[in-house]
Amino acid sequence: MPATEQSMVSTIDSTRTQTRGAEFWQGVKATFPLVVGAIPFGIIFGALAVNSGLSVAATAAMSAFVFAGSSQFVAAGLVAGGAGAFIIILTTFVVNLRHSLYSVTLAPHMKHLPQRWLVPLAFWLTDESFLVVEQRYRQPDDSPYKHWFFLGSAIFMYTNWQLCTWIGIFAGQALPDPASWGLDFALVVTFIGMLAPGLRSRPVIACVLAAGAAALLLAGLPNKLGLIVATLAGVAAGMLAERGRATP
Repeated sequence: MPATEQSMVSTIDSTRTQTRGAEFWQGVKATFPLVVGAIPFGIIFGALAVNSGLSVAATAAMSAFVFAGSSQFVAAGLVAGGAGAFIIILTTFVVNLRHSLYSVTLAPHMKHLPQRWLVPLAFWLTDESFLVVEQRYRQPDDSPYKHWFFLGSAIFMYTNWQLCTWIGIFAGQALPDPASWGLDFALVVTFIGMLAPGLRSRPVIACVLAAGAAALLLAGLPNKLGLIVATLAGVAAGMLAERGRATP
């Protein structure tokens, strides 16, 4: 088991007190290392967005109502490049398609919850929260409050993202060329840290390799279209690998 996953699982394994409050704070605790990685990510988004032509209100509203870091970065870049609304919507939609896979994974564990829980948790679902919540649901204990663990993780991530966006907005207005700060490394490091523990099967590895290769080869396409093609290539490679594994 990779060290990142082992440390995360050991953190979640310590959760055995079946109370709402204990689950909530364990969700916060398990998400803390990922929040640390997201801090510079949020700051540089706020700075880049206002320097890309978005107003302060639009930048803050995007973080408040979209709450999807990678899609927000893509959208800000497309705005700066003068892309049309259709291209922006299509690109961010494809980038966020991975959330449907997250939902399918968590649905069997959450189907008993009422809509007042499902709606906000669906909105707050992020890569980071999915990682720790999926690990929590895989634990064998019979706690009836694991959705409170999800809530703790989600609120922590959401609050951090709003604060960091505002810090970036103010910093971006005061300092020119935020791209030169060198904080964009946080995005790469954070996603590598989240991705590595999931490389446990041939279909997943095939998906990652195909998507990564396509993204590099097609990075020069206008309007971030390379991301769309890379996403589709990764999904296709994963499906083919899964089908090949299932074929006798």
